[in-house]
Amino acid sequence: MKTRDRILNAALELFNQQGERKVTTNHIAAHLDMSPGNLYYHFKNKQEIIFELFLSYEARVDQNLVVPIGRKLTIEDKLSYLQEVFQGLWEYRFLHRDMESLLFEEERLHSRYRAFFRRCQKNTERIYEGLRDANIIDIDQRNIEGLALNTWIVVTSWFSFLQCNLLLGKNETVTLEMLKGGIYQIFQLERPYLTDEYRERVEAMQVDFVAKPDWL
Repeated sequence: MKTRDRILNAALELFNQQGERKVTTNHIAAHLDMSPGNLYYHFKNKQEIIFELFLSYEARVDQNLVVPIGRKLTIEDKLSYLQEVFQGLWEYRFLHRDMESLLFEEERLHSRYRAFFRRCQKNTERIYEGLRDANIIDIDQRNIEGLALNTWIVVTSWFSFLQCNLLLGKNETVTLEMLKGGIYQIFQLERPYLTDEYRERVEAMQVDFVAKPDWL
């Protein structure tokens, strides 16, 4: 593995474990048993590392939020989109956990994130249009736009919700299973729009794969 990739992987691990604010470039270098100078040869500061990690996360989300060509969407696609989104959210969890401070501290990242949001919004709308075309949901265009935005809000704010409402002690941390509770909430957002043809199947899928967490 290239040194640059090793630095990014180590930074992601440490940011996720400890929070971006608690990790310095010296911590990352020490974790890799390399000199700070070697790290600075590849990244001049921590902000560059964060920006590169965001680009990796951005590419992952862009690759996931794509409507297939040549076939209609299925309810399995619907679940797959959500599972992939929340798995990516987990693997890059420091971004959403520390998002507000990261965006306000780095204008380049803030600008990139705004464009990313707009693209995700449009791609999510296309997915809901695909579900409508497959007769899985019955929804007009105005409500598609609102549902796509509400879905994005749940995804991007779910970490904050968990930290503010469920964690009682300072040493408690969000788990992957807690994070996946957000999938249940998105199913709930979509539920009013399910068609009679698919309602029973989708609700059965919700129970089998993302049943309501007992802590909600």
